[in-house]
Amino acid sequence: MSFASEFKEFALKGNVMDLAVGVIIGGAFGKIVSSAVADLIMPVVGAVVGNVDFSNMYVKLAEAPAGTAETLDAMRAAGVPVLAYGNFITIAINFAILAFVIFLMVRQVNAMRRRAEPPAPPPAAPATPEDIVLLREIRDSLRK
Repeated sequence: MSFASEFKEFALKGNVMDLAVGVIIGGAFGKIVSSAVADLIMPVVGAVVGNVDFSNMYVKLAEAPAGTAETLDAMRAAGVPVLAYGNFITIAINFAILAFVIFLMVRQVNAMRRRAEPPAPPPAAPATPEDIVLLREIRDSLRK
């Protein structure tokens, strides 16, 4: 089998196509969740906590050059090492939401699979031992 035909067979299998669709949709869904967390959830959490902007929470690990604005983007642009724990909190919440949604999806798919599976057939009666079958044949032949 040539390399090209082997690759074509691999690429056109259902599982590969399903995976490709899943990755594309998952990437788009990830962007939606990221936007929801950054633009909707974190501002509300910041307002509840006390008017805190999580996207700009960091700890400087070195002195910033003179005249550098006290924002995370400015510190990074100036090359100052920072621990951006606010960004980490945002990404952790993002992950938790994605993990929860994926859990719900897998749970639903498993429930649909269980409903789609035919019920198990009743257990078959145990096979009659061969000596009993032979005795029954002898009995039946003697009745004739």
